[in-house]
Amino acid sequence: MITFHGATDVGNVRTNNEDVFHICDAYHYCLVADGMGGAAAGEVASQIFADTAKAVFAGHDGLSEENTIARVQTTFKLANEKILKHVERNPYHQGMGCTAELLAFSQESFIIGHVGDSRTYRLKNNTLKLLTKDHSLVQKKIDQGLITPKEARRHAMRNVILRAVGVDDEVALDVLKGKKKPADLFLLCSDGLTDMVEESDVSAALCAEGTLDEKSEALIQLAKGAGGKDNVTVVLSVIV
Repeated sequence: MITFHGATDVGNVRTNNEDVFHICDAYHYCLVADGMGGAAAGEVASQIFADTAKAVFAGHDGLSEENTIARVQTTFKLANEKILKHVERNPYHQGMGCTAELLAFSQESFIIGHVGDSRTYRLKNNTLKLLTKDHSLVQKKIDQGLITPKEARRHAMRNVILRAVGVDDEVALDVLKGKKKPADLFLLCSDGLTDMVEESDVSAALCAEGTLDEKSEALIQLAKGAGGKDNVTVVLSVIV
C-alpha cells in the first residue's frame, strides 16, 4: 500500500501559482510540475502535463514495471507535443514550458521521470538522498568544478534551465528506477522548496513525528519562512 499527500503555495512574492501537483492513489502515481513562461503560460504548461498523465495512466494496475516505465515515457512525450502545439495556436505563449517530476509504482519498483530542476528525494532509514540531478546551468557548473553547491544556491544564473517539457521538439527525459521497500518516503518538490531550504532542514522535517499532511505543511512553511520567493509545491508518498 502507498499513501500520498501534496500541498502547494503561491509563496510570499509571486501573484500566481505556476506549480501543479496531482496524486492518483487508484493508478499508483503522483507528480509535480513547475511552469515557466510568465503571463500564466507556465501554469498552462504545468496543467497540460498533469492532464496528460491522467489520460496516460488511466487504468494503470501497477503490476508490470515495463508497462509503468512505458507510461512514464509516454506522458512526457505527449505532454511535450501538446505544449508545443498549444504554443503554435497561441504564439503569445511562446517560451512556455515546465519542469516535471513523475513518480509511479509497479508491483515491486518505483519509477521516476525527471526533466528540469524540480527534484525527487527518498528518505530511507532516516537518511535523505537526492535521486534526480538538476538539468540546470548551475548544476553544469558544479559538475565542471567551477562552483560549489553552496555557491549554486545563490548564483545569479540559478534559474536557467537546460531541459524542460514543451521547449524542444524532443524532450530529453531521465528515467530512474529502484526497488520499493516498506517505510520508504519519497518527496517530489519544485525548486521553490530547495532554493529556499537547506537539505538538512528538509530531512529534519521529514524525520519528525507527524502525518504526511503535517510534514507537507512544515516544508511549505520552511520555504515561506526563508523568504518564499517562488511558488512551493511538495508531494510525499510513503510505502506502508
